[in-house]
Amino acid sequence: MKTTDSIDAYIASCPGTVQPLLEQLRTTIRKAVPDAEEVISYGMPAFKQHKVLVYFAAFKNHIGFYPTSSGVAAFRDELVQYKSSKGAIQFPLTQKLPLALITKIVKFRLKEVQEKKAR
Repeated sequence: MKTTDSIDAYIASCPGTVQPLLEQLRTTIRKAVPDAEEVISYGMPAFKQHKVLVYFAAFKNHIGFYPTSSGVAAFRDELVQYKSSKGAIQFPLTQKLPLALITKIVKFRLKEVQEKKAR
């Protein structure tokens, strides 16, 4: 991937077969956190509200979704069918995106960030 300065440019730089999935993911995140700002951080699309909530990126065989370690840990039981690590989840390109689960994770991250900011 080339370095980009917007999510539109990032998605446009991806293979045509992946672009609809990335747009679907973007729309899902946008609906979950309508006040979040779209940014590019660490070369990846991200949504930020006070701080980055989630990142995502396209790879050859999957979409990487990065809700930080707390976002992965909180939904560990619901993520058993996906390859994941401490702060990352891989959604295979051959499967539908789990949009309801993504929405829950994004809303969890927003609540977490807001609660930390309120302290």
